[in-house]
Amino acid sequence: MEIIFGQQTTKVKQLADLISQDISMGRYKVDDALPSINQLSRDYKVSRDTVFKAFIDLKERGIIDSTPGKGYYVVNRQKSILLLLDEYSPFKDTLYNSIIKHLSSRYKVDLWFHQYNESLFNAILRESLGRYNKYVVMNFDNEKFSPNLYKIDSSKLLLLDFGKFDKKDYSYICQDFDDSFYQALLQLADRLRHYKRFVLLFVKGTKHPRSTCDSFRKFCADREFMCEVREDVEGMKVREGEVYIAIRQVDVVHIIKQSRIEGLVCGTDFGLLAYNETPAYEVIDRGITTLSIDWEKMGTLTADFILTGKQIHTYLPTEIRLRGSL
Repeated sequence: MEIIFGQQTTKVKQLADLISQDISMGRYKVDDALPSINQLSRDYKVSRDTVFKAFIDLKERGIIDSTPGKGYYVVNRQKSILLLLDEYSPFKDTLYNSIIKHLSSRYKVDLWFHQYNESLFNAILRESLGRYNKYVVMNFDNEKFSPNLYKIDSSKLLLLDFGKFDKKDYSYICQDFDDSFYQALLQLADRLRHYKRFVLLFVKGTKHPRSTCDSFRKFCADREFMCEVREDVEGMKVREGEVYIAIRQVDVVHIIKQSRIEGLVCGTDFGLLAYNETPAYEVIDRGITTLSIDWEKMGTLTADFILTGKQIHTYLPTEIRLRGSL
């Protein structure tokens, strides 16, 4: 079959990945001889030099080896993993590195971002069917379950951070954006009483579940806090005596910059909470208090699913990292 070469990779790497994929899916088993350089050159319509360099690449990965008279043969069956996340952020970097840290070199992880684009999400899944040993997927929508997910063997699929709908027999590791969020705010209730007003920045277009707003309003009603859910930050002034929850990192930056213009000190004149822990929040001003799941733990649990295949159904708790901003 002829390889259709893309712009993002070389012929050598694409051929090496294709052979590696065949090995991971069991077409070639440990100690099996691979087709000759001449045979693969004819099969894939590439030069002998391209095949030779692809074999060198696979030898360096520890997947194949060669001996005089035997040719090239499989020594280590590499497993391929699809990791399909929504969009890049620093805490997704923490998640990815935690997964990789717990896997050996026998595992090759292909990382993709669908950017909340349903067409791209479905296209990646369609193209990946049958090509991977395990699939780890973040959804594109909190209210929809893609039909393409039904085409994946449930024992091979792990859903991360998925929506509040029936996940059938699939394994999942999720965060609770409702009751767990409410309980986290409840732990901060005494500190929040120092402020006159509580503002949740839920900017239009954010992919964060809308149900968080309901939990926020319920908490404020139950504790008799004045509150507002604000859907834009344009023209917003940071006011003394108010406390803000920012879901997006860009909104944290906006609040800090605006407060400096107005001569207000974070943690003294106003309060600030950020959603999702990132390393930057430890060093901004006197530190930004966060509400977050443990993304490293999510990575550890994900790696365990990849290694063992053992089913998992869990919601990670929302944790508070208390710093000088509150």
